[in-house]
Amino acid sequence: MLLRSLLFVPAANGRALEKSDGLPADGLIYDLEDSVAPEAKDEARERLREHLGKSRFAGIRIVRVNPLVLREGTEDLLMARGAGVDAVLLPKVEGADALNEAARALDEMDAPAKLRLWAMIETPRGILKAEKIARKGVRGRLSAFVVGPNDIRLATNVRPGPERTELLPWLMQIVLAAKANGIDVLDGVYGDFRDAEGFARECDAGRRMGFDGKTLIHPSQIAPANAAFGPSDAEIAEAERIAAAFERPENADRGVIQIDGRMIERLHLTEARRVLAQRDAIVARSATN
Repeated sequence: MLLRSLLFVPAANGRALEKSDGLPADGLIYDLEDSVAPEAKDEARERLREHLGKSRFAGIRIVRVNPLVLREGTEDLLMARGAGVDAVLLPKVEGADALNEAARALDEMDAPAKLRLWAMIETPRGILKAEKIARKGVRGRLSAFVVGPNDIRLATNVRPGPERTELLPWLMQIVLAAKANGIDVLDGVYGDFRDAEGFARECDAGRRMGFDGKTLIHPSQIAPANAAFGPSDAEIAEAERIAAAFERPENADRGVIQIDGRMIERLHLTEARRVLAQRDAIVARSATN
């Protein structure tokens, strides 16, 4: 599953919903929470319900719901289940209880197992409990973490610079918790969509840190994110060489081989196959646009 680019789409904005269907993002996160005013929650939900009923978007579809302790959150969850989306994104997850509650609710709705839960990690307590959340959540429907850097900044009064140095220990803690439990992890949004250079730097850093993709606030960020979190031509060529080398009969049972004087192990073959699988998925995704 490709997760290079996940665009937030405000459900209260009819024009944004209409335009989103033709975008080349790997996924769309339809937002019923932060981007919708309290008095507009019900109207936004109905607008989104109508849109999803006729949507032809080819990527993955996620709905960010309101907290389930609120009536709006319960109604959002019911709507998302009925609309047949791929995942429900829970805001401000600070423990496994929220995930368990959502999973039980989906079970009671007879939701298919393929309807997954994603968790926003965007508070100090959420960061501190990220490993426990991931470990317990994977027993249910949890399949991804999404970082919420703006809420983290607000809650901690941290003022990170352009390189996010002050946030790096916490971001890496979230990444490590996700990877240890076999779930995906998405980097947070970059707020200034006019700053293409800054966005490119943050995407590059996010990929080096191990994020699987990035959440976005504007369609102009989709192409750069797809490029940053997808394999480069050089990476694809290297993966093809490694895979071809291990396919030779004389290397079939070897754990280590040499390519141009470099020692290449089976772990490199695993990585090469991952790159080639992503390449094939990108080709298939492009064919649907």
